[in-house]
Amino acid sequence: QVQLVESGGGSVQAGGSLRLSCVVSGYTGMGFCMGWFRQAPGKEREGVARISKDGTTTYTDHAKGRFTVSKDSAKNTLYLRMNALKPEDTAMYYCAAAGFSSCRYAPRPTDFAHWGQGTQVTVSS
Repeated sequence: QVQLVESGGGSVQAGGSLRLSCVVSGYTGMGFCMGWFRQAPGKEREGVARISKDGTTTYTDHAKGRFTVSKDSAKNTLYLRMNALKPEDTAMYYCAAAGFSSCRYAPRPTDFAHWGQGTQVTVSS
């Protein structure tokens, strides 16, 4: 059974930084596409960043230059480093795993089969 558990969320002031972690169990070697998504109250879930098996990363426009996705396969852990946080980054952040090695085949949230419970990020001005 695949399980994803996020941590690292919290409350920060604008301009601050956070690092989110997502520990994966039940999926060996992290040889698949993984992603970070977020959802603010009243809004649809949106993508933040993705990382493929080979380490290729993609970012949505709002994350480019500020956020960095990475993984440690030995620890079965996915990370999201967030710098220069803005109030509009406030949301519940989720990690997810798709059944493909390349994120080229998982452009939509619905392409991800496994999700964590989320970790809240709140950025105050």
